[in-house]
Amino acid sequence: MTTTHKLLALLTVFIWGSNFVVIKTGLEHWPPFLFTGLRFLFAAIPLIFFLPRPNTSWTKIILYGLFIGVGQFGLLFWAMDSDISPGLASLVVQIQVFFTIIVSIFVFSEKVKLFQYWALLISFIGIFVIGYYSEADATILGITLVLLAALAWALGNIVIKSIGKINIIGFLSWSSLFAVPPLLLISYFKETPEVMVAALSAAPLSAWFAVLWQTIGNTLIGYGIWNYLLNQYPAAIVTPWALLVPVFGMSASSLILAESLPLWKIIAATLVLSGLLINLYYSKKNLIKS
Repeated sequence: MTTTHKLLALLTVFIWGSNFVVIKTGLEHWPPFLFTGLRFLFAAIPLIFFLPRPNTSWTKIILYGLFIGVGQFGLLFWAMDSDISPGLASLVVQIQVFFTIIVSIFVFSEKVKLFQYWALLISFIGIFVIGYYSEADATILGITLVLLAALAWALGNIVIKSIGKINIIGFLSWSSLFAVPPLLLISYFKETPEVMVAALSAAPLSAWFAVLWQTIGNTLIGYGIWNYLLNQYPAAIVTPWALLVPVFGMSASSLILAESLPLWKIIAATLVLSGLLINLYYSKKNLIKS
């Protein structure tokens, strides 16, 4: 990668990692499903009026919106509202790498290598450490919701993998449109209309900044740069940069939100990231051999 592209990759993972602090800040003002619905509403409108519908099926557009909007971020925001700290959420959600591999076995008949089983085991030992020690930083519900969010992210990855090269900003905008109705319906019945109206009428500028940053910074800039890099280089070159997301996430949470970093959390992070590194390293070696 060129120096410029390395800096772009670094910028992307910094945005994604530090974004967990922005999410937590936004949740101080917004109920989680309304917050998520607003994020995807602004990701869809007004861009869908200027960008043509992606050259793929409606089914894939809708499924991606549901998996990423409702599944990944709806569940993630719900968990982060009171059941898991931002730093731990940024770490646990990276299990999506293994979920993507597992789902690919059934969808694309991909074979799992022995090293991937070992990598998965090491990472899940890290998740077990989190569940065992994290009484103050996460509940079992919070960990479960983030794992389900990671699974939804993996399903979204499968959709992306099946559509080939398209205008990614257009795809993100059009798919976001289909995340909005179910998110707002969930907010209506779970968070109640009174809470929704109160949040909208009393939201300070910082709350709206959190919404706009989810839309512009995290979705359009972050995913825009990331997919540009994936179009320039093999995935095995680009994807390892994502390992820095929980590094930035946990660091930002510690510095800005005073989230503690005890030894057990460092050990858990080391286990999860070691599993991811083993998977990426040997996957890259196998890719080069083939």
